[in-house]
Formats: sequence, structure tokens, C-alpha cells
Amino acid sequence: MDLNNLDVAIIGAGYAGASTAKALSLRGANVTVYEQARQAGEVGAGIGLRPSSMAAFRDWGAFDAVASVSTASNGIRILTPQDQLVHAEEWPEKEQFGTTTHLIHRRDFIDALMSVLPEGMVKFGYRMESIVDHGDSATVTFENGESVTADLVIGADGISSRVRTALFSGKGPVFAHEHAYRAVFDMALVPGVFDEDDDFRVYFDASTNRHLYLLPLRHRGQVSFDITVPSDDPTWSPEVTREIIVSSLAGFDPRFEQITRSIDIDTINCRAAYDIDPVDRWHSDAVVLVGDAAHAMLHHQGQGANSAILDAKGLADALAAAPDVKAGLAAFQAARKPITDGYQHVSRNGWDPDALDDGFPGQHGDADQADAHHGDAHRGDAEPAALAG
Repeated sequence: MDLNNLDVAIIGAGYAGASTAKALSLRGANVTVYEQARQAGEVGAGIGLRPSSMAAFRDWGAFDAVASVSTASNGIRILTPQDQLVHAEEWPEKEQFGTTTHLIHRRDFIDALMSVLPEGMVKFGYRMESIVDHGDSATVTFENGESVTADLVIGADGISSRVRTALFSGKGPVFAHEHAYRAVFDMALVPGVFDEDDDFRVYFDASTNRHLYLLPLRHRGQVSFDITVPSDDPTWSPEVTREIIVSSLAGFDPRFEQITRSIDIDTINCRAAYDIDPVDRWHSDAVVLVGDAAHAMLHHQGQGANSAILDAKGLADALAAAPDVKAGLAAFQAARKPITDGYQHVSRNGWDPDALDDGFPGQHGDADQADAHHGDAHRGDAEPAALAG
């Protein structure tokens, strides 16, 4: 179909919203993004952008903007808490897509995405209040009193999506009984760890189900960490104390323990780990979900941000190839949902200590085979969120 006369309203300017705006605007659609925050911003730490994601940015003319604020990485290493190597593997898909995984800080990533969108495309201070689906269009009303009617409304408003709740599923986020502590620190504080490579590192303590993810951001001279530990506290943003942080890595390599004793507590972001149950239907004839709004997953597979980016590409491709919006949205879900269902499943099942010889379960070949695996070497969006999102 010809997207040149298609009016699109995207709710949310995170990874999914910004990527979808870029993909659709390049196809000619008239896109406006509505973001509830007053200005662009993102907290947290690092994520890994897989070769398939980087290839999408290359297709969109955004590769250089992302690559200039990221670190190219060769692979992943899985280690014991005492820094003994268990398994090493290169990132899959490097040859297929002609690029490798790039490691980037979340804030830098959002800034890079914003930099490649036309000025004025993103409107800040627009929090959705309600949505009405008319069948061939939809109207969104915002808390500031304004409203917009578009041929296609895209819910890219995250794990607590109001679009999803209003039209597709009343189920809320599901607590995973884990807390993830994230921050960045100077690379010099972990001497010897990244002297020879920029591999992403996973330290897994099977007996206590604790995980440390170290992601080098060499372009910043920093390292991003994600410490994921069991917890029964469902508070969305739990309090961070020195005692909790130190205990989270007790018994790990002394270099890592020292980080917990010296890092500025105010720089650490903590989030309880949540995902959502698979949503049966992502779309009507005029409204569709993308990213976490459609398939929020735990950060164990490092696929939150990457799935959002590939949703953007998949949606733009499906609409362009279809005779109308209705058919395009159906084709989009049919192509993407089996893949993201698999990643949700693997991420929720977490680590299998007996399957650490495969750093990328379900990612060699077709990603839709991910649900056949129960191990995962990315316990951690991102992701983890160390890679995700």
C-alpha cells in the first residue's frame, strides 16, 4: 500500500516509538509521536544492539548516529563469580548482517534516535487519557485536553501501556521476584577485565541465582553493570542502600565487591523485574501495539530493545507490502508474535546452569525457535536490561 497519505499517531517516544517513527516516515507516512515526558531522557545503564538491529539502522540511514556513541563488541563470555571462564562465543548473525553487536548507554541510544527524526515530529508533555477505536481510524485524547484522530494509532507506551489496557488486554505486569541494580562506573575500577577485548560478560552464581553483567562502554571509558538478585519486594523502584548493594555481590571476585563498596549510591538505579503474559491480539484495524506494549519481557535474553527495533522494521515492511492497513497489521503480528512469544518464554524461564555452553539459546538460525530452549545466558531488555530493555 502507499503510505504517503497515511496519518500515524505513535504513543510513546522510547525505543519502540522512535524506531517506528523513523521506519514509517521513511516510507512516506505522516507521523507524529506523542510522549508523556516533558523532554527526552532515559535512565539506567547499557544495552546491546544486535547485528539485526544495527542493520535496520543502516537501512534507515541512522547507523552512524548510533555507532558513533557505542562500542563494537565481538562476543559474550560466561564466567563464575570468581572470574573463571565457562563459555565464550561470538555474537550470532555478524556475517549475515555485515556488522556486529554495539554496546550503548540507554540515554545515548535515545538521543541518537531523536537526532535522526525530523524536528517537530515528537511532541512532549502528551500523556494519553483515553482511546476510541472507530474501525477505520482511532482517536486519542490526552490529559492536557488535546486529542488527535489518525488512520493508524501505534501503542508504543511500554510495559504499563494504556493502549494495551484499553483495547487488548486488562492483565497487568507480572513480578519476577527479582531486583535489577544498574549503573555505570569508570573502566579503570576493574583492572584486567577489559584489557584484551570488549566482550559482554555474564557472571552467574547458580547456588544463589545472582547475576552480574558487565558491559564495556569503551567510547565512554566506562563499564555498565547490572546486578540481578532474587527479591520478594514488588516495589517498582525499590530503595537502594549500601548494605543491599554490597551483599548482592558478596563472595564475587574482589574487584567487583569493591565496586559495590565504593560506587556512589545515588548513581544506582534499581527496578523490580516485571514482564507481561503474552497478549493474544496486538491489533485492531486501526490500532497496533509494538515493543514492550505488545510483549514486555524480562531482561534475561537481551531482547527488549532489539525486539522493539525489529517490530518497527517489521511493521513498516508489512504495511508497505499489504493492500491496506488491516491486512498489514495482521501480517505484522503473524510474522513477529511467534518470535517475541519465544523470547518472552525463554526470558521468563531464566538460566539453566547445565546449559551454559550456549550463549545464545534460540538465536542460531530462526529466532522463532527460542521457545524450544529453557536455558539462557543473558539473565539480566536488554535486554539484559544489561542488554535490553
